[in-house]
Amino acid sequence: MLRFFISRLALLIPTFIGVSIVAFSFIRLLPGDPIMLLAGERGMSEERYQQLQALYGFDQPLFVQYFNYMTDLLQGDFGTSIVTKRPVLQEFLTLFPATIELSLCAIIVAIAVGVPLGVIAAVRRGSWLDQTVMGAALVGYSMPIFWWGLLLIIFFSGILGWTPVSGRISLLYFFPPVTGFMLIDSLLSGQAGAFKSALSHLILPTIVLATIPLAVIARQTRSAMLEVLGEDYVRTARSKGLPPRRVIGLHALRNALIPVVTTIGLQVGVLLAGAILTETIFSWPGIGKWMVDSVFKRDYAVVQGGLLLIAAIIMIVNLIVDVLYGLINPRIRH
Repeated sequence: MLRFFISRLALLIPTFIGVSIVAFSFIRLLPGDPIMLLAGERGMSEERYQQLQALYGFDQPLFVQYFNYMTDLLQGDFGTSIVTKRPVLQEFLTLFPATIELSLCAIIVAIAVGVPLGVIAAVRRGSWLDQTVMGAALVGYSMPIFWWGLLLIIFFSGILGWTPVSGRISLLYFFPPVTGFMLIDSLLSGQAGAFKSALSHLILPTIVLATIPLAVIARQTRSAMLEVLGEDYVRTARSKGLPPRRVIGLHALRNALIPVVTTIGLQVGVLLAGAILTETIFSWPGIGKWMVDSVFKRDYAVVQGGLLLIAAIIMIVNLIVDVLYGLINPRIRH
């Protein structure tokens, strides 16, 4: 098992280096000068421009800039934003709880809805219910997030007026953050209506972000259940006269959940990628919106550091899933 873990861990090193090259190159391929964008409409003198170029190292060759960046990165320095003048890691840790809160709610909804729908579709294979569930899952997986989000805003916020359009909580409530999770902080604040406001702001972004993982989990659960329902031990359990619920829940579902758990772990990357669009649509103050704003401002340090931190999180989660899968199924280790 140790050898299996080390082999998986070793794969992260070239992956991380590859991501660092992509992150470093991506922002520099976009048109626009970060120094001129920082100056704004007022502009600046040529002398001041050259000073700022030298200050941020933009006057050096690209390979020298990359080498210096990786050297700082090995020391735990992800750079400093040229816009806010704050360390990238500090800004990331400040905004990350908002993204985590949204992602956790989305994956909970995806699991709570996707697994039962997949089980029902497998048990009722070929029926209209199965076709409806799988058809809806296909539509949910194929639907563009930005279009789906805008559609929900127009209907539920614009026409019905049931939910807020953007933000994490109403401007009527103000309290110092304790955990960074708005649902928890609103409860701890003791202000009447704060939790309800935070929850109402969370509904639409959660639905939008959960749509694709829900569809994937439902389809994977159905496939796994169909494979397990044809096994000998399931037929034996039925022949013994066990109730259908016991056969499905105890014998079939428990074994079918192994690939489903792997799928759920892999959805972390989907959630973080989807959070970029979702947070932008709903003005959710998380790392997704932070990254998009930084791209427009050509804030090199934030884009590079943010992409690397997100990639590191995804790689760690995938490593944990690989190790857990190796523990569950020893054949994977060989």
